[in-house]
Amino acid sequence: MDLALLVLPDCLLVALGWIVHNRFAYSREFFAGLEKLVYFFLFPALMIRSLTLSPFSIATTSNFLILCFALVVIGSLLAYLAKPILKPSAIALASSSQCAYRFNTYIGLSLAPSVAGPEGLAVMAILVGFSVPIVNIFAVKTLAKQQGSNLLLEIIKNPLVVSTFIGLALNFMGIQLPGFIDTTFAKLSQSAIPLGLICVGAALMIRTGSQDGKLVAWIVSVRLLIMPIFGLALAYVLGMSAIQTQMIVLFTALPSASAAYILAVRMGGDGKIVASTISIGTICCVFTIPLWIYLTQIFFNLPPL
Repeated sequence: MDLALLVLPDCLLVALGWIVHNRFAYSREFFAGLEKLVYFFLFPALMIRSLTLSPFSIATTSNFLILCFALVVIGSLLAYLAKPILKPSAIALASSSQCAYRFNTYIGLSLAPSVAGPEGLAVMAILVGFSVPIVNIFAVKTLAKQQGSNLLLEIIKNPLVVSTFIGLALNFMGIQLPGFIDTTFAKLSQSAIPLGLICVGAALMIRTGSQDGKLVAWIVSVRLLIMPIFGLALAYVLGMSAIQTQMIVLFTALPSASAAYILAVRMGGDGKIVASTISIGTICCVFTIPLWIYLTQIFFNLPPL
């Protein structure tokens, strides 16, 4: 019951986003502007502050980088197991495969401090920052041509990547944020999570034909049920601590993000199947995330939340 209540506030904020968009006629443009505010300003402030305040070593962060790369490779390979079994169309598989290794930043950074406090938030921030460039490279390569966009430039300019390296650089150099900047970043951080989750709800779309149902089910199963097993195994091999492992399992149990839909549409992919995969995964994670948190508590003999 406690674990269900842990996820419930986030679910209510996601539901609020859906209601505001679909029942109160707040436009797609309104939420696009709101998400830009969250993505380019509020979340970078949260990540820089959390990474600056938490103790990390270069050896630990290099292990996180290895883990993030391995998870994307594993997710991609698992997604493509559908090709010989389900025989989906090439465009449907190429479009939806990214949902097996993409992750919802907002849900992850919202749940991390609730599960493991400031240390958990810092670990999740590193996982997010390191995974963003790797995920984007794999997704673009899978969806073929970039249609004129400069992938390297896009990654370098990505606010989550930039904020991760700024936070880690300040951490390793032992530089603390000045008091007034730290207070400002703290206030921005407090607004980042709820606004981000409301944007997640506004983006929910369930549109799928019966011919795509099995592929959607497979990708969602990979994302929510299979990837956490590999996350747990990799964390064990790399010698991660209990809290780090718990955050890795939570990270691998997150649903996919709306960025997958945007990329699929922009590159001429199957946007409908991607939208359905994201939306169904987001709904299902209400049940699967508490399960994985509970299992990690049992596995590591951690105190209940």
